[in-house]
Amino acid sequence: MNLIFFDRTDQVINYLNNGQPRNVVKIAGFEFYGHSNRACFMFDYSNEIDSASKVWLHEDDLKKIHRGIFTRDAFVKSWGCHTGESMSKEWRNATGKKMIGAIGKTNYADGHLRGWIPALSSGSRWGG
Repeated sequence: MNLIFFDRTDQVINYLNNGQPRNVVKIAGFEFYGHSNRACFMFDYSNEIDSASKVWLHEDDLKKIHRGIFTRDAFVKSWGCHTGESMSKEWRNATGKKMIGAIGKTNYADGHLRGWIPALSSGSRWGG
């Protein structure tokens, strides 16, 4: 696993598309852990602007991700809130890969009791 630091959305997209020679090294798994809403992953939530984000990956940006960079059976999941309500559909439209996302909220509280796996909040479910 490679840890890649970034501070702009285009750096994330560029790494997905070109971080390795994608004709040889396909992406077998992509999981997002963090704040999100129905339309975007928020990468720096409350880091520089109180209760807001300066860097995000919006569903409108997903079309910049190249098709064919994922393995045939790639596992893609967002552990953030609400991404199963819109972003999962747009992810599939853009990449051809299903993304599991929460319809409703996820809960990171007491994650250490679940091996750091977020839980679904009451009334939420997985979709995609």
